[in-house]
Amino acid sequence: MKKIYFIGIGGIGMSALAQYFIDHGSSVTGSDREASPTTDLLEKKGIQVSIGQKAENVPADAEMVVYSDAVPVDNSERVRAAELGTPQMSYFAMLGKVSADRYTIAVAGTHGKTTTTGMLAKILHDAGANETAIIGSIVKDFQSNYLHGDANMLVVEACEYKDHLLELSPKVLVITNLEWDHTDYFPSLTSLQETFKKAIERVPADGAIVTDQNNRNITSLLAGAKARVVDYTKETAYDLRLPGEFNQNNARAAASAARAVLPMISDATIAESLADFHGTWRRFEYKGKNKNGADVYDDYAHHPTAVRETLKALRAQAKGNIIVAFHPHLYSRTRDLLDEFAAAFSDADQVYIAPIYAAREADDGSISSEILAERIRATGTSTQALSFDAILKALSEAREGDTVITMGAGDIYKVADELVTT
Repeated sequence: MKKIYFIGIGGIGMSALAQYFIDHGSSVTGSDREASPTTDLLEKKGIQVSIGQKAENVPADAEMVVYSDAVPVDNSERVRAAELGTPQMSYFAMLGKVSADRYTIAVAGTHGKTTTTGMLAKILHDAGANETAIIGSIVKDFQSNYLHGDANMLVVEACEYKDHLLELSPKVLVITNLEWDHTDYFPSLTSLQETFKKAIERVPADGAIVTDQNNRNITSLLAGAKARVVDYTKETAYDLRLPGEFNQNNARAAASAARAVLPMISDATIAESLADFHGTWRRFEYKGKNKNGADVYDDYAHHPTAVRETLKALRAQAKGNIIVAFHPHLYSRTRDLLDEFAAAFSDADQVYIAPIYAAREADDGSISSEILAERIRATGTSTQALSFDAILKALSEAREGDTVITMGAGDIYKVADELVTT
């Protein structure tokens, strides 16, 4: 395709896919609702991005329109593409098409996908595999969420939401772990497991499934596997820059996947690559200090387990108070996992809850940031529901020796950026 237009091009997957098509000779333009680090990255690479979505943005001669999953069919640009007769394809469908003829390694699971994908891409790159990688965040080691490669190998972060994982046909499937999530689509853990069961059964006999065989939510799904199953928990611990046992598990999964892809890779290559992995944007990312000298971190955690494990790792290294600003993501997730969220902040000294990030959902009145704050307070942790402006003001008063962390899948990272003075 010579000319492609991306609607929602600033999305983390969309922006990586846009870079892929530029690399393969296509002319790419696109739009997003607002500027972001990913739109900045694209513009630095010469990709024209329109901020604001208007029908006239869509080129009349585009051969394909790719749209983010968050863009509805009545979006003005999608309507214009339909009027022009331009074929349209979702991000995940296009990703499936790109990966169809490649040796694909897909990294899936509830937690740790992005870091594991970044680690795996770095290990393979350092080993000379010359793979292409599409990653769910900006990897500091590549300064991008996309890694160019000339080999017929693709490392890609996969998403189970709406069964998007099943768009891919991986030769190697990594499943980091599995918990109930995306509760607006999967009514139960069982329904989520069914999607992963299908994905496992599709991996060919000469492929591999890399996972934790003893994970109670995964073990029963492996019975129908044709491919060999590799237990990543048998990997040794690694010397990492990144803290926490969850990152050790990410490293083990990445190392096991690298061995599955490159059987002759040396232990030293894996260990040296992981020791030099600098992490990704919005994953336990140190931002700097606020005006009073408090340390500021930012993290994407938006599921109770990710929140709990991230704060556990932070508590292990923090000397003073831990002050958390949490941006709940989706009414459905906040409501359905309310008990788990209430218990997830035990390592914090003070928690501020931002208004729930609605994303694709409407507020039915069943849940709110105030309800979540009340439930956390009931566990003994000081908690308030505040506006973004009030959160920024409160965090700016954190003192030297304190540690501030913004958490969530929404725009809370912007608060961290505003806080940092050094």
